[in-house]
Amino acid sequence: MTDTDTTPATTDRAQSTDQAQTWRDDFSRVLSPVFGSPQLDLVRGEGSYVWDAAGTKYLDLLAGIAVNALGHCHPAWVNAITEQAATLGHISNFFTSPAQIGLAEKLHEILDLPAGSAVFFSNSGTEANEAAFKMARRAAGGGRPFIIAIDGAFHGRTMGALALTAKEAYRAPFAPGVPGVVHVPYGDVEALEAAINENTAAVFIEPVQGEVGVRTHPAGYLTAVRELTTKVGALMILDEVQSGIGRTGSWFAHQDPEIGEGITPDIITLAKGLGGGMPIGATITVGDANTKLLEAGQHGTTFGGNPIACAAGLAVLETIEKDGLLDHALDVNDWLTPRLTAIDGIGEITGQGLLIGIELLPDADGQVPDSKAVAARALDAGFIINPVAPGRLRLAPPLTITTDELTPFVEALPGLITG
Repeated sequence: MTDTDTTPATTDRAQSTDQAQTWRDDFSRVLSPVFGSPQLDLVRGEGSYVWDAAGTKYLDLLAGIAVNALGHCHPAWVNAITEQAATLGHISNFFTSPAQIGLAEKLHEILDLPAGSAVFFSNSGTEANEAAFKMARRAAGGGRPFIIAIDGAFHGRTMGALALTAKEAYRAPFAPGVPGVVHVPYGDVEALEAAINENTAAVFIEPVQGEVGVRTHPAGYLTAVRELTTKVGALMILDEVQSGIGRTGSWFAHQDPEIGEGITPDIITLAKGLGGGMPIGATITVGDANTKLLEAGQHGTTFGGNPIACAAGLAVLETIEKDGLLDHALDVNDWLTPRLTAIDGIGEITGQGLLIGIELLPDADGQVPDSKAVAARALDAGFIINPVAPGRLRLAPPLTITTDELTPFVEALPGLITG
């Protein structure tokens, strides 16, 4: 097999037992166990593929959980990082750089931000949401103790972002946690209306909920959030950490008229695909929201706005634009969705562009296939997919992926589901 083959190998998938045990032992000896035991020891990537230490090739249909927007080692991304690293690496937040200003200007452009809008760079999605959380606390001069989050949400693992995250199993070990967060049922406008009032600082919401299996909100819900927050003077904060940067076929999911319903948020948080593999997050205030939030000295980060990360981010945005990857994501979805729905055992396909949820239907005995088992069989067959929830799979491949690369996966999927 050559590196240009589009079909992953179907034999000798697993690394040798001795070799796998060696790196697993090394991992457990020196690294934190918070992620559990790693599935593979990856050593190289190119385009839509990665290779493990044994030389086995895998089609990466998760892209680092929607991070590697341009795939692995895209030349424009590599060149941008290399040139910036050879010029200026880190400067702290006492200074700025052309890369930092250039990336912020590009975000202003693609979001069509009004005057007064501002970008704050950090290092991750959870940090972007932490900054937005602090901004919410300062909104309307402070004194608004409550922030509303939506059932099914995932906003991060640091303490503020964790308080906004819906899954009780994530929050319970760290109780009592950050106070003042109220979780309301998904899609229930009446429950939201009952919860929101003049003591509400903000509503945090993802336009597409990734961690429950790629779920958009019912028609009219985002519009209701916008109307209700405006009515009481609260902020509407959109978490586009996973759904932004072309993932849904628009620059940002809320810009899609069906998903976003034409709303304009007060704050947008970004990360993942923005750096294409480099750690970067962004918290963006829209219009005059910036004038009533954080002041100089009230927030900071040592590495945020790092020239190398910003150069990578600018290369990602310019490449998506130059190569027409927004339209490409929609075209690939148009090709893929009907082929997935035609497979026995697959139900609803959710999401848009290259953020896709796959529902696994009950078998003849009424048993829903174990999504973790399906993903394990897929890995053995050379495909990296995500068992995001019971009975649901998530795909978030590089925006550069082709239908030729996807064809072997589509052909293999019926057998992966049935085992």
